[in-house]
Order: sequence, then structure tokens, then C-alpha cells
Amino acid sequence: MTLRVAIVGAGNRGGDVYARLLAGHGAQVTHVVDARAARLTEVAARHAVPPERQFRTPDAFFALGRVADAVVIATPDDQHVKPCLQALALGYDVLLEKPVCLTEADLDLLQAAEAASTGRVTVCHVLRAAPFFREVRRVLDSGALGTLIGIQHAENVAHWHYAHSYVRGNWRASPPTAPFLLAKSCHDLDLLRAFAGSPPERVTSEGTLHHFRPEHAPPGATDCCVTCPVQGCPSDARRIYLTRDPHTWPVTVLTAGGISLQDALEHGPYGECVYLGKNDVVDHQAVTIRFQNGVTAQLTVSAFTHNNTRTLKLLGTHGELRGHMDRHELELHDFRTGQSQRWTVEASGNHGGGDDGLIQAWLASLRGHMPPPTPLSESLDSHRMAFAAERARQRGTVEEVC
Repeated sequence: MTLRVAIVGAGNRGGDVYARLLAGHGAQVTHVVDARAARLTEVAARHAVPPERQFRTPDAFFALGRVADAVVIATPDDQHVKPCLQALALGYDVLLEKPVCLTEADLDLLQAAEAASTGRVTVCHVLRAAPFFREVRRVLDSGALGTLIGIQHAENVAHWHYAHSYVRGNWRASPPTAPFLLAKSCHDLDLLRAFAGSPPERVTSEGTLHHFRPEHAPPGATDCCVTCPVQGCPSDARRIYLTRDPHTWPVTVLTAGGISLQDALEHGPYGECVYLGKNDVVDHQAVTIRFQNGVTAQLTVSAFTHNNTRTLKLLGTHGELRGHMDRHELELHDFRTGQSQRWTVEASGNHGGGDDGLIQAWLASLRGHMPPPTPLSESLDSHRMAFAAERARQRGTVEEVC
């Protein structure tokens, strides 16, 4: 039987990524929900969804009762909780985009709602499903590192990606969106939780908005890049968007709904100067986590990198594993033998194949072939760490993970 899936929130993740992958793996997109009429029509047309199955609000869709097998919720950050609760009340299985909520209290609310429902929630922590990190997991489980002692992990956001998403884009102000660490790195916190194999205990953090501020604007800069005479600005929107494939992210974010790229740069937020002061989220943050089993982890998330990738070290009593996601490269040093080996992991697609891997695992669970990829309680530990890190960063304290 073909699984019927409704897409609630037809933006880049819901409409361009998850809907496409679901259809590619044999599911049928039967309903589409989005507040933007042009975007709603565009995504619905790709999947031959008729007008009577297109909705401008989640309320209108859920008023139908249970009319599909599962729901993808990929609405804006501050609009995840209510539709997820509505879906669970109807017994839907839910694929829920991260971050799942913006307050700690909502974590408990979601867990209680899932416990009372026949449906299950899978959080879109796609990196666990990426071949690169599955290989890291394999090495860790093999015992080659001995007892895991520590993890050093860096999310290199890339200066242009930060400008796109966190200065000009949807995540530039918190609230209404999630804090930088939660929005960008709950993926990474989830990986640390998975590798540590234990719930988090306490967190410390330092970070601030260092650079993307009005006082750092170069002399002569204008409010819009297409009229700006300044040469060599690393955040020049013309360099970021006009030099990239117009049919792929991030350019497609600007042109969604049929808008021309030139028009988007001239009149939209993605052509604005990054020094206007419309953003307030951290651009560099360091976090230290202690897990209940004694493993410690350091995570650094920074806008000030040339590449857009993750790098990590797993430090064990008998070995060290180093990884570079963008190069698909792993390097294992065995302390007992003195031998080292280096190899690459075959991977392609968004998030190193993680998007596709998660969709395949979720569909397999819906078809009864395997349990959900990760229990909700464990997935939410990433958010609990992020909230504790925000408290620690703002207060200058060591914070317990609630």
C-alpha cells in the first residue's frame, strides 16, 4: 500500500527536500499546507495535489480529521508545536522539523502528547542518518577507541551561509526564531548525545554577536548590495548568489514562488547589507557538555570559516578518530599498535546523504519494518542542551540540563 503523507509547511525543507524525497521513495504527497498562496500552488502542482487538498492554515487541514497516514511538519520555528499536537491528537505519525520548539516547557508538552497518542514523533536530526556519521558510529561501536573519554566537534557554518541564513534570512532574530545554537546546531548536539551514549548532565557556554553589527560596516557601504560600491566585501550578495547554480539552494530560497533573482536582490532581505543591524543572533559560540557517564564534549559553532562542514575528534583510551565531513574523510590512530589508517566514506546529497537516509528510515518505520529512527525523548536531549547552553551563555554560569 502506498503511504499517504501531508506536508504542513511547504518551504525549502518541507516542499523542496522532504516532499521530493518522500515521492522518490514511493510515498504519495496527498495534502499540502502553506500560508503563501504562490508557494502552496507551486509545491502542490509538483505532486498533482488538487485544490481541495491545498490549505492555507494547519487548522483547516486538521479539521478534516485523519485523512493521511503521516504528516511532515516543516513550518517556521515558532509554529511547530501547535500542529504537532494537533497531529498527535489525531493519531498521526509525525516527521517534525527541528528545532521542535522555542521553550523548554514545550519539550515536556510534546513528550506528554506523544505518550498519549498512537502516533510517534521523529525529529529531523538528519545527521545521524548520514553515511559519514554512521561510519563514525561503526568505529565507536567496534571498540577500536577503547573507552570514549571526550569529543571535540566543530560546526563550520561558512561566512556566506551565516550571512544567508542568520543575518539576512529567516533565523536572524530570536525570537521569533530559535537561538543560533538551537537553530543551527541541534543536529550537532544530537550527534554528541548519540556518540556519548548517555544523557547530558551540565553545560557551560560562551558566545556573542561579534561582527555583523552596524559599527563594522565599511566606509561608503549602502543598504543594498546591488548599489554598493565597496569592493571585496565577503558578504556581498552578488558574490554569494550570482556565482551559484540558480537551480539549487541557497539561490532557490530567493526565487521560490517565481521571483527573479535580480528582483530578490534588489527588493528582498537577501540583498540587504549585513551591517544594517536587523540581526541579533550569536555569530560564534563555544559549548562544553558533561554527560552522565563522564564523557565530555566541546562544540564550537562559528560563522568565521571558509567551508561549510563539520569536523570532529573522538578521543578514547586506546585510539583517536578524526573526521572531516566535507571531504568524507576519516582517520583512525590506534594507540595499541601504533598504526594509523585513513579512508573515505561514499556519500552524496543534502547533509551528506542524511536527508535521504532519514526519509528512508522514517518510511521503513511507517511500514512496520523497523522502529522510529530515534526515540523522541533522546532526540529532545539536544534541545535541552541548547536551552541550558543559552542560559549559561547569558548568565555566565554552569547550568544543569533539565
